[in-house]
Amino acid sequence: MRIGSAIFLIALGAILAWAITPGLIPNVDQTLIGYILMAVGVIGLIASLVLASPGRSRRISETRSVVDPNTGERITRNESRDGGL
Repeated sequence: MRIGSAIFLIALGAILAWAITPGLIPNVDQTLIGYILMAVGVIGLIASLVLASPGRSRRISETRSVVDPNTGERITRNESRDGGL
C-alpha cells in the first residue's frame, strides 16, 4: 500500500464515520466500517513510511580487476547500484 492509498482510506473512513448520516445504508454499521477503514489507512501509512525511509535502502558495490592480455595492464572496474526490495 502506498502513501496515497493510505490517505484515501483514512479520508473515506472519516467520511463514513462522521460525515454521512447513520442509517443511510440499511443493515450496515457505517460508523464501524469508517473506523475500520481509518485504522487500516493509518497502519498502511505507517508501513509505507517505514519501508520508504532512507535507512532502509542499501547500496551494493562490486569491484572487478582483470589483466589486459595485450598490454599486461591491470584494469579495475567499480560498479555500484541500489539493492532495492
